[in-house]
Amino acid sequence: MSRREDYEKRTEGLLAPIAEKNGVSIYDVEYVKEGSDYYLRAYIDREGGVTINDCENVSRALSDALDREDFIPDAYILEVSSPGLGRTLKKDKHLQLALGQEVEIKLFKPIEKCREFSGTLESFDAQTLMILENGTPRSFERQDIALIRLALDF
Repeated sequence: MSRREDYEKRTEGLLAPIAEKNGVSIYDVEYVKEGSDYYLRAYIDREGGVTINDCENVSRALSDALDREDFIPDAYILEVSSPGLGRTLKKDKHLQLALGQEVEIKLFKPIEKCREFSGTLESFDAQTLMILENGTPRSFERQDIALIRLALDF
């Protein structure tokens, strides 16, 4: 397990009882470096969406828990937020919740001179993901997908 994965897993363990107490669920936890700064991001969700108060309450409690445990030696910025409407679908549990919904897919390398596709998420397994694009099934190798997220329909 990498250092990043360890930090994310341990943070998720600290976050679980805090999320439950605040009536929210954990969507994702990520530890990333952007520029010269490290960010520890916790994404929380609930039916009907989260409020700024939910994010504030969870952030304060999580910050206190992280200070007590003190397992991340680097300076980092803690962020607690909603995953948003165009949420990234990183894990199988995210994909499961998105079945039947419109998604956008960006690939590392183009297929038929195209890197971006959209359609209804039909199915997935450990190796592949299938969408229905304008009524036509299209399959992608998961290793070829750089990003998949819910499509925003305005």
